[in-house]
Amino acid sequence: MRQFVVVGAGRFGRSVAITLAKKGYQVLLIDENPALVQQMSEYVTQAVELDIRDEKALESLNLKDMDVAIVAIGTDIEASILVTMRLKEIGVGTVVAKAGSIEHSKILERVGADRIVFPERDMAVRVANSLASPTITDFIEVSPGYNMVEMAVPERIKGKTLIEANVRSRWGVDIVAIKRPNGDAGGEGKPLGHKFIIAPSATETLNDSDILVVIGEEKKIQRFRSG
Repeated sequence: MRQFVVVGAGRFGRSVAITLAKKGYQVLLIDENPALVQQMSEYVTQAVELDIRDEKALESLNLKDMDVAIVAIGTDIEASILVTMRLKEIGVGTVVAKAGSIEHSKILERVGADRIVFPERDMAVRVANSLASPTITDFIEVSPGYNMVEMAVPERIKGKTLIEANVRSRWGVDIVAIKRPNGDAGGEGKPLGHKFIIAPSATETLNDSDILVVIGEEKKIQRFRSG
């Protein structure tokens, strides 16, 4: 099971942590505010009150085994940068950091952040769902329990046509579009861009590099993705 640590219990951090916890993942939340820590202890696996600037205190939590860290610190840019840098030094696999400006994001990238998010552009729930499912590249909640996602082609249906895959009958979801690379530039392996195949025909073959746009109930999409 994937493990997440969320540093910062502001609105963004709380939303990410709660969404991941509801999906059954182990979530460690860290914040300096005892009231917020107490409040969030009801939702996450563990909530810890900690001085996030204290390097030794942070190291004492053995965060190196965490799959993903989300640095959701608000207006304290210095703390955001220091924590991001220390999490990478500790050995956390993927560090996602919240940025308040382009300048802030550039510094976060330089100290090792693997992904930068801007709350104004990235809804917390959307970010959390993409982190929870690495094969999902984008997520939109159409209505409660009913989602549309962009995801890689599951291994078991690669090379098959849509009629052979029989996705709707087997998993109860619909492939409404396919996002396909146009090719590479000068043989360097860099995509020239993508084309969208809207409402693909039953004879369309699913390639390894395709991204599927799938719509359906959340639990059925999860079954389709995992087999």
